[in-house]
Amino acid sequence: MYKIANIEFDHYPLLLAPMEDVSDPPFRYLCKLFGADLVYSEFISSDGLIRDSEKSIKKLDFDAFERPFGVQIFGNAVEPMVAAAKYAATAHPDLIDINFGCPVKKVASKGAGSGIMNDIPKMVAITEAVVKAVDIPVTVKTRLGYDEAHKEIVDIAERLQDAGIAALTIHGRLRTTKYSEPADWTLIGAVKDNPRMHIPIIGNGDVVDGPSAKRYRDTYGVDGLMIGRATYGNPWLFREIRRYLETGEVMPRPDLQERVRVAKIHLERSVDWKGERVAVMEIRKHWSAYFKGYPNFKPFKMRLMEAKTASEVNSILMEIENQSSRSLNL
Repeated sequence: MYKIANIEFDHYPLLLAPMEDVSDPPFRYLCKLFGADLVYSEFISSDGLIRDSEKSIKKLDFDAFERPFGVQIFGNAVEPMVAAAKYAATAHPDLIDINFGCPVKKVASKGAGSGIMNDIPKMVAITEAVVKAVDIPVTVKTRLGYDEAHKEIVDIAERLQDAGIAALTIHGRLRTTKYSEPADWTLIGAVKDNPRMHIPIIGNGDVVDGPSAKRYRDTYGVDGLMIGRATYGNPWLFREIRRYLETGEVMPRPDLQERVRVAKIHLERSVDWKGERVAVMEIRKHWSAYFKGYPNFKPFKMRLMEAKTASEVNSILMEIENQSSRSLNL
């Protein structure tokens, strides 16, 4: 039995990473539908929550179907993070996750996200205060360290565990490398192998298919896998990884009709949740992945990227679906 605090999983857990403008309720719904075991909100600014920012508060929305569900918050000071955690807890998620891993400049330059990794005492103080402030499990997502001279995750992991967290997710890159180099899992493995560690360690970074998932699980012994960018336009990835982990079978990619069907669901639920204009704009990052392998997709992609209404998008999707099967090479 796999567990994070009081959350139990029937099988090896696969987690959808919290991603800004990606892991919203419509996309989380699809990922849960195809087998994600734990999903998270987009990351939420502590300052935004305590200032009653409409955008931040809306990110607390979730449906019972998404459980177990975690809210992820970020910030650079103890008191706002405590206040934000208490606010987030009123939405009744299953856990609260602290983001100490985001490498985006506008976040990290203010000492939040992975920017806090050059101030480990503050990192620990925030964590300890948040754990004490709420009655639900608190977890942390972070990176290997701030830069090449400070790969301190083994020590950081111990200190965060001592602060009371229920699980730790480690992304196998530094703050300074962002996504420019392959993930380094050796230090994730070192944390997992540390005899002092007793909380679940979740690995994250470059999990893109069944074989990579099995390799990282088997080589480094992590207690679960978090999957991020590889899920763009690809909610089926959870089902495919699960099948490979359990049987060694590589599932075929969904056919064109299935891709269009799910893309339409994604669009419809996005329009319902965030409004047509924003939905049509934000779903654009998914189009290349939804139709990956379709050689005639480029002209359709150009039109999808320029479409301004849901009606336009649906018309283009219908055209794609109606293409002769002889023209496909999926």
